[in-house]
Amino acid sequence: MTYDRLVCANCAAPVTEGRCPVCRANRERLQQSPWGALNPVALLALLLLLVAAAALVAAAHSPA
Repeated sequence: MTYDRLVCANCAAPVTEGRCPVCRANRERLQQSPWGALNPVALLALLLLLVAAAALVAAAHSPA
């Protein structure tokens, strides 16, 4: 999940606003993660690319 959709349990504000120390700490942690910066559309595209690559490998190794 991307951090722009998260709500802080401490202050009930969006984490991206960084209103409290808990929000700011989680925002920093998620920005350091390479997966935190990807939006859901990019993750879906990456998954479809992986499935297509697996299908090509399976088709190349199947007996004719």
